[in-house]
Amino acid sequence: MEGNNSYAYGSSWADQWDTSDPAAPTTVANKKKTSGGGATAKYKQKVGDGLEKTKSAASTGMKKVKQGTSTGIQWIKDKYHKTTHKN
Repeated sequence: MEGNNSYAYGSSWADQWDTSDPAAPTTVANKKKTSGGGATAKYKQKVGDGLEKTKSAASTGMKKVKQGTSTGIQWIKDKYHKTTHKN
């Protein structure tokens, strides 16, 4: 069983699967792919705009819920008051 274990050969999992080659030449195309600062900034702006819209919609929704709850509670108070205090 020891012969099937990769550790028995003196190499670890990381050594076997590490594909990075520090001696590999760096090309201009590789540098362009890794920089990507312009695209990241564009997406961050879009996400920020989307979050601002979401925040606004949530705020408006909560105001409506608060108003509806307040109106409902007042209606219940009025009904209770009418049934307990007959003139």
